[in-house]
Amino acid sequence: MKYNDKELLAQFKKKDTREWVFNLIIKKYQEKIYWHIRKIVISHEDADDVIQNTFIKVWKNLDNFREDAQLFTWLYRIATNEALSFLKQQKKNMLIPFGDNERHLYNTLESDIYFSGNEIQKKLQQAICSLPDKQRIVFTMRYFEEMKYEEISEILKTSVGSLKASYHHAVNKIENFLKEN
Repeated sequence: MKYNDKELLAQFKKKDTREWVFNLIIKKYQEKIYWHIRKIVISHEDADDVIQNTFIKVWKNLDNFREDAQLFTWLYRIATNEALSFLKQQKKNMLIPFGDNERHLYNTLESDIYFSGNEIQKKLQQAICSLPDKQRIVFTMRYFEEMKYEEISEILKTSVGSLKASYHHAVNKIENFLKEN
């Protein structure tokens, strides 16, 4: 039996169905959230760590979810913030110089045994890795996940106009990267 988000949230409020409902939420959103995180952190192992942290945070805060946004939007916001926090911590721990994030992400992609793309896909991923974090996230949400700007705006707490500009700049940078390489 499939439940919509409102039904899941109502059932979560009952103490006796809480864990069961949380497992349903995980089953419903885990794959989408995993791939969203994976596009941000690149590595499968890192994505697994971040998704685990994401669902721990969701478990701890689901009682406080005010339902002024969709559950999906709230989950994506947490996942995005966790992924960005992970990258920030990783840069700090690994002492990655400010401009070397692109090289670090590409090296992660190169060494990822789970990446099975051909040379064209690898070149596209390298181009995406060359983008600043915000542009990379906006590009992947819009291009790969086919989200509407309004949904991305709710998740990232940014104006639609700013998102359109970020996406446009990302597309131009990717096109230039692919022409030059």
